[in-house]
Amino acid sequence: MKSISLRSIIIAALALCAVLFAIGWFTRNDPSQEPYVKILGGGFMFNYREAEVFYGFTAQVVRPLASGSIIEATFDDPAGGAPLVVSERVSTMTDRYALRTPPVRGVEARKPYHVSIRVYDRQKTSLLWQTEMDFTSQISDRVVPDKPLTIGPGYHLNPD
Repeated sequence: MKSISLRSIIIAALALCAVLFAIGWFTRNDPSQEPYVKILGGGFMFNYREAEVFYGFTAQVVRPLASGSIIEATFDDPAGGAPLVVSERVSTMTDRYALRTPPVRGVEARKPYHVSIRVYDRQKTSLLWQTEMDFTSQISDRVVPDKPLTIGPGYHLNPD
């Protein structure tokens, strides 16, 4: 039986590393094919104490974006008005962003409301990525009172 030399061990280790590297290279996910933003969730929120209804989503940046890039969402207005546009600038402080409408009215149960999500560069001259989705409420906004039930940080009863 032949003794194993240091040279043959090094050659075998390099060959094994080359095979493992090739497997990793061919099975990797190309980050340039990934979307810039992943939508983590969203929907309608009803705050009956404050008499507010709004809807929105939470997004996570999963592909590097330059600081100052803009995430913009255009929401259907349930009341039938002009679309509601909300935007937020990307910063280095976080990779999660919550975009939501201002308070809305006219929400109907089981009716889809359209949202367009776009990512722009920091000057808003170039569209980098976009997607569209719909949100549907299971209940209408008739369950929310016209005036807040409580006021202030201590949830004091509204005198009205």
